Amino acid sequence: MSAAILPVTEHWKSLTPDPGTITWRRAGDARVLTAAGYALLLQVSHPTVGAGVSEHSQFRRDPWGRLLRTLDYSCTMVYGGEQAAGEMGSRLRSFHTQIRGTTPDGRRYHALEPEAYAWVHATLAEGIVRAHERFGRPFADEQCGRLWSEWRSVGRLLGVRERDLPASWPGFREYFQEMVDGRLERTRAVDEVLAALARPAPPAPGALPGLGWAAVRVPLGHGLLLATAGLLPPVLRRRFGMRWSRASELELRAAGVALRAMTPLMPPWLRNTGPGYLRWRAEAIARGEVASGPLDGQI
Repeated sequence: MSAAILPVTEHWKSLTPDPGTITWRRAGDARVLTAAGYALLLQVSHPTVGAGVSEHSQFRRDPWGRLLRTLDYSCTMVYGGEQAAGEMGSRLRSFHTQIRGTTPDGRRYHALEPEAYAWVHATLAEGIVRAHERFGRPFADEQCGRLWSEWRSVGRLLGVRERDLPASWPGFREYFQEMVDGRLERTRAVDEVLAALARPAPPAPGALPGLGWAAVRVPLGHGLLLATAGLLPPVLRRRFGMRWSRASELELRAAGVALRAMTPLMPPWLRNTGPGYLRWRAEAIARGEVASGPLDGQI
C-alpha cells in the first residue's frame, strides 16, 4: 500500500525544493528553531500522534539526540537533493507501518492514519511561518501560498496524498482552525513535552560541563516555554493548562524585536543553516541515525 502512495523515482526532482524556492531560502533560518516546541505540541495534541509518541518515542529518554535526528530528517527533505529526500521519504513511510497501538480511551490507532500523518507534516509549515512572523522575516500572503504549495510537494515524498491537505494557504488556515477547535486535546504526550521543555535534560556527556549546564538550564527552559506558549493560539494555552500573562506577552514581544533586529547582521550560514547542518551531520546520517518519523516526536 505504501509503495503505491509514494511517488515514482522520476517524480522526485519535481517535488524536492531547490535553491530558487522560498522553502529552501527560509526554512533553514536559525530563528525557525524557536517554533520547535510549538510544532511539537501541535503534533502531540492530536490523539493518534500523542499516543504514538507516548508509546514509541525516544523523546523522554534522549531529547537532544531526538532533536538532532529530527533535524537530520527535515534538512534532508529540504536541502539534501532529490535522491536523498526521496529515499528518506520512503524510509519514513516504511517505518510507520510498525507504529500502532491503543489510545487511552481504548481506540486502536495506526501511524499511517491519513489525518494524523498529514497533520504532522502540516504543522512544520505552520511553525516556519509563525517563527518568521514573531522572530524573523514575516511572510507576505503570496509567500505563504508558495511555501505551502512547495511543502505539499515535499509531503508527497512522504506519502502525504494531494487530498490529505488543503490546496491553498487560505484553505490551510481554515483547516488549522478546525483542527484546533475540534480535534486537538491535552494528551499525555502534551504534558510530557511541556515538562521536558520546562526542565531541559543535559546534553550528551562532555558536551557542556556540569557548572555550565547548571547556569543555562533555567533560562533555557524559560525561553523554550515562553516561545512555545506565545506561539500557541490562546484556546490551546488554556486547554493545555499553560499560564500566560501581560508580562509574558511583553517579554515575548521584546524577544521578537531583538531577534528581528538581527536580520541585517546575520551571516548567510545563520540565515540558512540547512546546507551547513547536513555537512556537519553527514557521517551520522550516512550511518542511518535519522529520525524515525512524525509519530516518533518530529519537530
